[in-house]
Amino acid sequence: MHQHFGRVVLAAAVVGALLVPMPSTAAQAPADNTKVNKRDRAKGEATADQQKENPSDREITQKIRRALIDDKTLSTYAHNVKVIAQDGQVTLKGPVRTEEEKKSIEAKATEVAGAGRVTNQISIAPSKDSKK
Repeated sequence: MHQHFGRVVLAAAVVGALLVPMPSTAAQAPADNTKVNKRDRAKGEATADQQKENPSDREITQKIRRALIDDKTLSTYAHNVKVIAQDGQVTLKGPVRTEEEKKSIEAKATEVAGAGRVTNQISIAPSKDSKK
């Protein structure tokens, strides 16, 4: 009986420790693309919520996204570029690390969507070293 009581107390202590409030993440620095996201909300800008749900646009977006994720030479920034297909036209947005990544992503999108069907609005994120 005493041994069972000890386990219950231990379990309660563990659960209690898990309920301790974690420090707020509000004090952390904003993501690098916070300003870009604000700009992209401007009227007339293509945004991810405007992605068409017709099968051909979804397929274009999926193929481009797969090509980006499969390319392990790209940075996490490049893997997270916004891909928005609307009636066969593709808009690429978001920050990447280098001009080479920007060109590589556009080439992959053009290979899927076709020449003249890709609008590249990708920006180059400043390196961490340039912020010092």
